Amino acid sequence: MLQQTLQRTTGLNARAPVVVCNEEHRFIVAEQARQGNIDLDRIMLEPFGRNTAPAIALVAMQQRARGEDPLLLVLPSDHLIADEERFVTLIRQGAEVAAEGQLVTFGIVPTSPETGFGYIDAGESLGADKYAFHVSRFVEKPDQTTAEKFLAAGNFYWNSGMFIFRASVYLEELQNARPDIYEACENAAQAIEADAYFDRVPADVFQACPDESIDYAVMEKTDKAVVVPFDAGWNDLGSWSALWEVEDKDSDENVCIGDVITSSSSNSYIRGESRMVAAIGIDNMVVVETKDAVLVAHKDCVQDVKKIVQEIKASNRSEHHTHAKVYRPWGDYESIDEGHRFQVKRITVKPGEKLSLQMHYHRAEHWIVVKGTAIVERNGEEELLTENQSTYIPIGVTHRLTNPGKMPLELVEVQSGAYVGEDDIVRFEDTYGRA
Repeated sequence: MLQQTLQRTTGLNARAPVVVCNEEHRFIVAEQARQGNIDLDRIMLEPFGRNTAPAIALVAMQQRARGEDPLLLVLPSDHLIADEERFVTLIRQGAEVAAEGQLVTFGIVPTSPETGFGYIDAGESLGADKYAFHVSRFVEKPDQTTAEKFLAAGNFYWNSGMFIFRASVYLEELQNARPDIYEACENAAQAIEADAYFDRVPADVFQACPDESIDYAVMEKTDKAVVVPFDAGWNDLGSWSALWEVEDKDSDENVCIGDVITSSSSNSYIRGESRMVAAIGIDNMVVVETKDAVLVAHKDCVQDVKKIVQEIKASNRSEHHTHAKVYRPWGDYESIDEGHRFQVKRITVKPGEKLSLQMHYHRAEHWIVVKGTAIVERNGEEELLTENQSTYIPIGVTHRLTNPGKMPLELVEVQSGAYVGEDDIVRFEDTYGRA
């Protein structure tokens, strides 16, 4: 969905996108852009989330520092848009209004009395040629009766979270409505640390910024808020049940992805990513198997996954932030097995890429090449390895792994020692600025 969101902007003749994400997601975002053959302007890294109002402000201030004042199109990364041509048309309509100094939000034309979305009450039209309306008010998620009234009224729209406005206009309205957020973001923007790949927002400065959405911080307070009705086949894929609605289904109304076998089961979303999943006699369920965890939930309760995450955090577990497969700028690694004093990983290095020059205090490593060609550097000496060859890296030895070939390098790494955590690493040189 991130790739689709980025590619969606290419029809607008827009500049290369800026992605704002968490520090831990930086290599996933970079890899998704690479796989989609999408050039990014920058990847801005937040040390922790502070919601949409600060995130947008940081990008707007970044543009201002460049001496520019562009229109900013704000798009969440988890939306499905069925009609791409209509999307482009509506965004351009919104851009015309935004260019005149308005803060434009796109309101989804409702198709049912949904209680899971906030609503926008559209007021007076800006004119027959503007395709936009003044926002009378923003409404919190309603109950069923109220949602039915909104649908019947015809002037209420679902709040999509998509916006377009001039950077300077947004900053001016943010400063007027929430000077505390503006000041905190200004301090953070001035302290951003940039390298060849990322813009890092410093944690010690950004922690002073309030956590607030653009809706609460700006849109509900400004007199420049307008809404453009949006009818391009939108779906907010914010839950597993939403995915069930949009995916192709079998004769029993099941969505089955991966190696799935069903019997006497219906109306369910069943996904297997690393092994076979068998479902017997279930109805209206969500079953998701990944290498990290397995989720089993009733479709009506999938929003409560947040409660499970809270319980995981309270129990000091790691599943909410540690994944079996971890992306790095040079490729990825995947944990295969782990036990007392050992860990086994599958490592993939992209063609022409190299890991940092590093050493470990507490673990030794054994590398076995299973595909491709590797150059292994140990204490300044290089060795060429091909398939079925291996090497040993003792504790304290400075080493580096490089893929000199034209195809991905795949190897199995066996770590052994008193401590095999990822933080047992000392980097001396690094192509990606991590040393």
